Amino acid sequence: MSEHIKYTRDGKIGTITIDRPEKKNAMTFAILFDFIEAVRHAGEDDIAALVITGVPGAFCAGTDLADLSTIPGAQRGLRGSAEETDKWWPIVQCPKPTICAIDGPAVGMGAEFTSQCDIRLASTNARFAWNFVHRGLVPDTGAGTWLLPRIIGVQNALRLTYTGDMIDAAEALRLGYVLEVVESKDLLPRAYELAEKIAAGSPHSLKLIKELTYMGLTAPVSEHMERHTSAMSASFKSDDHREGVASFLERRPANFTGR
Repeated sequence: MSEHIKYTRDGKIGTITIDRPEKKNAMTFAILFDFIEAVRHAGEDDIAALVITGVPGAFCAGTDLADLSTIPGAQRGLRGSAEETDKWWPIVQCPKPTICAIDGPAVGMGAEFTSQCDIRLASTNARFAWNFVHRGLVPDTGAGTWLLPRIIGVQNALRLTYTGDMIDAAEALRLGYVLEVVESKDLLPRAYELAEKIAAGSPHSLKLIKELTYMGLTAPVSEHMERHTSAMSASFKSDDHREGVASFLERRPANFTGR
């Protein structure tokens, strides 16, 4: 996609790699734009799952403050309006299941990106910090004040966002923030192993499950069930449902098309 944001695909698995090792993958405004575009492109591509990672030893050290300092504080604008959630939460908005493979620091905006991923895998080198209070800011995508409390609970989330403390992979696992911690050499193979398992499912179902889950986080049960019954009705009419039943009866792997 660009010099610092790479998008590749292997079969049904797509990978976005942040590649700026000399700055621990810190984001300039231009790189952030390329990252958002890469996630959008992956969401439109014919893949079943997306792995988001950084070059070995780094995930994303947050915003490049040298780049940020080129714009006077009073002139620093927002990247979009509140309604433009694809600019704030591009990974949540991506219709594909996302797996984050974190090796090294995920700080500030980098930590926010990990919060937006559906599943988080960390290496023993991973570290996390929502250090916005030390820069006179609030968590910059809004994930640290909305998603993070839902992932690890209000008290633990507020401890991290109030203090800006750095936590290691073991603490992230204890808090339930990451699913697994593995050695660096095993991180991407484990991410791809999980992605392949996800990709074996119906793309039609995966998209609906992601939508229902995120929209259901704040919806009353009645509203959630309206969306659920609509999704079930659409699923019964889908080619993927017919193929799923046929493959079971015929005792063969399913060949899902996402339709």
